[in-house]
Amino acid sequence: MKDGYRVFDSDMHVLEPADLWERYIDPAFRHRAPRGTTRTPMDVGVTVDGADAFTLSGQIARVSFQGGLARFADDIARGFDAPAQLAAMDREGIDVTVLYPSRGLFVHSISDLDPAFSEAIARAYNDWLGDFCRDGDPRRMYGAAMLPIHDVAASIREARRAVRDLGFKAVFLRPNPPRRGVYWHHPEFDPLWAEVQDLDVPVGFHEGVASRMPTAGDDRFAGDLFCLQHACSHSMEQMLALEAMTLGGVLERFPRLRVAFLEGNGSWLPFWLWRLDEHWENPGRYENPALKLRPSEYFQRQGFVSLECDETPGRQAIDACGDGGFVFSTDYPHYDTKYPEATARFLKLPIVEASKRRILWDNCARLYRLGAPWPRENITA
Repeated sequence: MKDGYRVFDSDMHVLEPADLWERYIDPAFRHRAPRGTTRTPMDVGVTVDGADAFTLSGQIARVSFQGGLARFADDIARGFDAPAQLAAMDREGIDVTVLYPSRGLFVHSISDLDPAFSEAIARAYNDWLGDFCRDGDPRRMYGAAMLPIHDVAASIREARRAVRDLGFKAVFLRPNPPRRGVYWHHPEFDPLWAEVQDLDVPVGFHEGVASRMPTAGDDRFAGDLFCLQHACSHSMEQMLALEAMTLGGVLERFPRLRVAFLEGNGSWLPFWLWRLDEHWENPGRYENPALKLRPSEYFQRQGFVSLECDETPGRQAIDACGDGGFVFSTDYPHYDTKYPEATARFLKLPIVEASKRRILWDNCARLYRLGAPWPRENITA
């Protein structure tokens, strides 16, 4: 707890060891095992078949952590192991978290990976993460499963295994198109949405920037300053994913599927829902007459978006949309986290106390189905 508030971090990260896949991957693929790069003590890069999957790994290693390593001294000394993760949670006042990857955000970004190799990569990461949670505290640390996006049938198998056998509370996907010309609202992914809906876990969309996937801003900023790419990629990719899931019809076809748009801020939500509603009115409902609700109504029923701890415009977003769809995130241990003061800074935002409690705990508990079902109809601004 923090100052009397229960705290559920919807999006905390692990920093995977460089040799994770060498140790955990199926022996048939060990000669091709992805390998983490180690240009700095907190490098999040990874190579796949000898190619950098995080295309700016060297550049971010040079600039992002300048002056910021001291706060992670204990974590670095322990190699960001499970006890270090638990200590970071205690330092922030976090009661429970769902863990998302760092290197794992990039490892599947190469579009022509063969499906069997892709599945082996995902299984290895999920097995490692299951061990990580058990080595920490499985009552407080839960996994979000990596899916082998190069094969829908394999993704279904791995989602089922991770939730049923490993106890994971979510699956994660990048919001980016998995390959050019294909997007998440296309029917080929419907069997995956059906399975995730039946497993009763959410899809956590999480951007990673500077990968080999199509990314918002790459058409003009690729190869330029990292800050130019990062400033637009996270928010804009999440906006596009929300558009696909609502106006694209996924949430209509799968009314029990929960979706979360993480680490892309949340203050854009009122404008974007308004614009999507406008395009539903004309021409959306004529182009896709199966859409029975406005995009904003699908989001209100099934969607969540994370707020940064110091996101002052979040107050206006809550005023416009209500507080039932916002969740809290520290983004530990990435370069732009406000750790170890993220929770304290969130509590200083000009948001009413009742909304803070819902965002810090109730909404996250509903998203990940931790404890009671927390029906949204009982939560209002």
